[in-house]
Amino acid sequence: MEKILPSEHETLITIQGVEIALGFPEELKFDWIGQQDVMDQLLASWMVVDEDDIPLNPRLIGKPGVGKTTLAYAAAKKLNKKVYIFQCTMDTRPEDLLITPVVDRKGGIRYVASSLVTAMINGGVCILDEANRMGEKSWASLAPLLDTRRYIESIVAGLKVSADPEFRICVTMNDDASTFEIPEYIHSRLQPQIYLDFPEAEEERRILHENLPFVDDYIMDYIVTFLQRAHTSNENYTIRDGINIARYAAKRIKSLQTTRENTANLLRQAIVMTLGDEALVYAT
Repeated sequence: MEKILPSEHETLITIQGVEIALGFPEELKFDWIGQQDVMDQLLASWMVVDEDDIPLNPRLIGKPGVGKTTLAYAAAKKLNKKVYIFQCTMDTRPEDLLITPVVDRKGGIRYVASSLVTAMINGGVCILDEANRMGEKSWASLAPLLDTRRYIESIVAGLKVSADPEFRICVTMNDDASTFEIPEYIHSRLQPQIYLDFPEAEEERRILHENLPFVDDYIMDYIVTFLQRAHTSNENYTIRDGINIARYAAKRIKSLQTTRENTANLLRQAIVMTLGDEALVYAT
């Protein structure tokens, strides 16, 4: 077990006689610039239309870097909810997802709630990021939360924790080969499936400008053209790659005080250093 010192700003609550330390919400500069339709689909899935109704557990699916986490965060903020993000990995254990025992400075055991359980208790939104990197044991611990029961059971703390009625959850899943298959009984609990595709050229330009307001139009146009060509060939290059290419190229151009001709060469170099030689086929 990990030894952790309690923070003076930490929130402690007691559940069934057990003291639990809660986590902290995320405060990020995430604005959704993209398809309004997917935002509407996500918000609709979280709606409750009757006292006997419950929110759904939407699944955002798309290639890495298309903005799944940004969309979920922005949607939660539209509802004025606190947002808690749990980054899933192949090593995620059930206790990591729920409540973890740690050793305090006095040598005793204390319990720390994950971002997921903190969101459940506070009525916030939890984003399980890259959730299909988790194994089945971790998914099994979430089964009662994702159906009409809406609770979790922590074996290590000996607790059952029910979700606040305002609690919402969303999972993001990368559409690539480096992930696990999701158990069938979980598939039916993660609905609806909302697919995010590559943005159109004008959307990509707006996203680039939002993230890199200091980059000039020549670099913007170059990167948008590069990305759109790659999308046409179904390459996995995303706006995140474009931002990294543009950011590095802008630094190089600034440091060298170079000409427009050399700017193009530096952009090509930034593409190679970010994505490899094979990406040059889509460069202008």
